[in-house]
Amino acid sequence: MNGLGSETYTGWGTLALINAGLAETKNRSRWNWFLISLLAGPIATLLIVFWKPLPARAES
Repeated sequence: MNGLGSETYTGWGTLALINAGLAETKNRSRWNWFLISLLAGPIATLLIVFWKPLPARAES
């Protein structure tokens, strides 16, 4: 059977967590990028890495 193995799901989930951390360092939503990464995987990584960081938000 040539289905997706558990290693694939583990790797994809790990990548989503890493992307969430990267997104936070660029002042982007951790949760949104986690979800985007679950769907887009490595493409989301490229977007996060090459897009410029957002301006820092003022804390209240």
